[in-house]
Amino acid sequence: MKDSASSIASFLKPTDTLVRFLLVGLINTLIGLGSIYILLLAGTGYWFSTLLGNAAGAVTSYFLNKAYTFKSSQPFIKSGLLFASLAASCYFISYSLSKKLVLILDNHLAFYPETAAVLLGTVLYTVLNYLGQKYIVFKR
Repeated sequence: MKDSASSIASFLKPTDTLVRFLLVGLINTLIGLGSIYILLLAGTGYWFSTLLGNAAGAVTSYFLNKAYTFKSSQPFIKSGLLFASLAASCYFISYSLSKKLVLILDNHLAFYPETAAVLLGTVLYTVLNYLGQKYIVFKR
């Protein structure tokens, strides 16, 4: 019994940062969307609400991933600039590639092309962002 528990623990150890990253993603998504909807209900315009909400989610993501997910001691300025650059790069790469791929596969999709592109882009963004944060922004 002790050996199987040890095996499970050693198997899960490499995924610890991925699990924490996904949990942080859930938290920052809730904060970002919550902020957007609160601002919209308060009468703030769409663009300003989405800008502030996404900024709140990004700031939450940075601090939680730095402290909790990757337990990084990287300096704030360096890691903050890398984090912002990575997020922008992941966004443009992910959603550009997904849009092109969806256009190629258009006749074989069960979803509307834009819906498929957003879903695929989200998956690509998450994978690229995780790898970039782990190996570039918050590397040990």
